[in-house]
Amino acid sequence: MDSTTELLGCVRRLRANLARSGPSWVRSEDDFSRVALPHADADVLRDLLVQEHADVVVEVGLAYGVSALAIAEALLVRGSRGSHLIIDPFQDRFRDQGWTAIEQAGLVDLCSLLRERSQVALPRLLAEAFVADAAFVDGSHVFHNVFVDLFYLREIVRPGGLIILDDCEWPPVATAARYFELNTGWSPQVLDVGTRLRAYRLPNSRSEPAFDSFVAFGER
Repeated sequence: MDSTTELLGCVRRLRANLARSGPSWVRSEDDFSRVALPHADADVLRDLLVQEHADVVVEVGLAYGVSALAIAEALLVRGSRGSHLIIDPFQDRFRDQGWTAIEQAGLVDLCSLLRERSQVALPRLLAEAFVADAAFVDGSHVFHNVFVDLFYLREIVRPGGLIILDDCEWPPVATAARYFELNTGWSPQVLDVGTRLRAYRLPNSRSEPAFDSFVAFGER
């Protein structure tokens, strides 16, 4: 059994254990079910990234590590020795439950964690010419923070790549995404299964909209 197969088995066992029993510590009763991506939606995230042939993924928000493990599973399913960059300044508030899950799965060579605000980290990554195939966004739900995240991810994710968001039922998140859909050519992807996730395909070439072509945006 090769190392990738062993890692994949470990990730799948940890994902199943989290879905069944939750983490060893939670901030408060029902916090895991409120904060963490549901297991079925994490499966959808995994499958989207496998179909995308993603080798480099950037994730905003770690919390209890459910989505991070699903992303790592996608990379391992593809046999990728790519990378998964996670940005989250608040792991200390979760007693490092998310990063501990990454360590327990043996994923420290595949995953890395920036413990800083995404609104600070993403501009630096852009300046360093970091490029990702896809991004998953489940961080701040404050409109201006989400908007800034998406602005920089539009530059970081390769043309034609995929940006996936959780919690678009929240008006600040949906409204921020709506701007990029209406004004920068992001194409909503039709997902074959029921999920609360929303995915957008970036245009195949990056261009700036004319100032006089602005389309007013709002919650959809």
